[in-house]
Amino acid sequence: MDGTVLVADDDRTIRTVLTQALTRAGCKVHATSSLTTLMRWVAEGKGDVVISDVVMPDGNGLEMLPKIAEDRPGLPVIVISAQNTIMTAIQAAEAEAYDYLPKPFDLPDLMKRTARALENRNRAPRREEPVVGADEPDELPLVGKTPAMQGLYRLVARVMNTDLPVLITGESGTGKSLIARALHDFSDRRTLPFVTVNSSDLADLDGPARVLARVRGGTLLIDEIADISDEIQARIVRMMDVPGDHVPRFLASSQHDPQSLIEDGKVRQDLFYRLDGAAIAVPSLRERVEDIPLLAEHFLNRAEREGAPKRWLSEGAADLFRVYSWPGNVRQLENAVRRLSLTSRAEEITRAEVEAVLGNQPETGPVLRGGDSDKLGESVGRHLRRYFDLHGAMLPPPGLYGRILREVEAPLIEIALEATGGNQAKCADLLGINRNTLRKKITDLDIRVTRRRKLM
Repeated sequence: MDGTVLVADDDRTIRTVLTQALTRAGCKVHATSSLTTLMRWVAEGKGDVVISDVVMPDGNGLEMLPKIAEDRPGLPVIVISAQNTIMTAIQAAEAEAYDYLPKPFDLPDLMKRTARALENRNRAPRREEPVVGADEPDELPLVGKTPAMQGLYRLVARVMNTDLPVLITGESGTGKSLIARALHDFSDRRTLPFVTVNSSDLADLDGPARVLARVRGGTLLIDEIADISDEIQARIVRMMDVPGDHVPRFLASSQHDPQSLIEDGKVRQDLFYRLDGAAIAVPSLRERVEDIPLLAEHFLNRAEREGAPKRWLSEGAADLFRVYSWPGNVRQLENAVRRLSLTSRAEEITRAEVEAVLGNQPETGPVLRGGDSDKLGESVGRHLRRYFDLHGAMLPPPGLYGRILREVEAPLIEIALEATGGNQAKCADLLGINRNTLRKKITDLDIRVTRRRKLM
């Protein structure tokens, strides 16, 4: 790489790591913990690329982007942030950031993006209207730091201000309606109506005309498209083909994956190809287990703001949350956490209290279940394909093989330890590995080992 990189981050370790890596790659580096210093360097004409954190001691990195664009048009800014919510990704896109990466970031991936920014540094960024209505980013329940969610955030940000129809798929309770609402609320159509319809709204011949009159060029979400009859689907096709100045943006949701919608005849081909301008697959909670503690904390904090007592999960309660299959996904998790916030007898929610609540919840199968006849390899393959799809035209960060093995191996060992009551000898025998190998894996994968009751 050839060029000068300006690094702004209040974490000394991150500044050191980036300075060393970029210098070895052939770049000159100026690093600071102050946005004031960064802006002075930009004004002086220094730097070919900026890498900046969001939350800094003297300001917000995203708020500096318009000023950077004004002073130095075309200067690429890569935003890195530990604020891992969809709002951060959307605000970064709206503030014309060249790229956005969540912390902890993959260093080789950041280096690759920096090299691309240096190559494209003379290209002016696209101009868009700033986001409004985002004063309370923590109120948006689409939170998560796993690769699946970060890929989802980037995809939402990319298609948000296009006119493409969007097909949103995912299991019940994953947040499809929240994705649809985010696509509207942070788009150029946000001042226009957002209307959700189902088959009953389109059942008679005048239904489409009434719907179009209600939406008035805003956003129209067709809920559970696969549950709509063929006759009504034909009306939707004609409705989408109506010309005019106030044509709405069409979104559709379904619990079925796009391939099965066509192969099983759930959606007419002419309607499917009209709706499939962009496809967004919302991952299940089973596909982002590491987000469960983050979501639980989010819902506990929300309950406290709404008047519930302050609560937190004990280690045993958090462990049980991680190994539960969550057939109802995020909606089920939220309901369980809200109930625990009100019924727990102490500030720390115990494992026994979680067991009592989850014991009354429906459970449909093991964590990797994808269908009644799915083999494990088929289920894993489907999840991996979705992971690749979430990155769009870009490849996932390097080191994929090790990350996938870790994501499979860690929960396997954790669940095996749970099933054997924390007895490492029995766990090693169950897994068919040497006890010393098990101990090393527990250390390498940072698996917490406590004495537990066996799973029934």
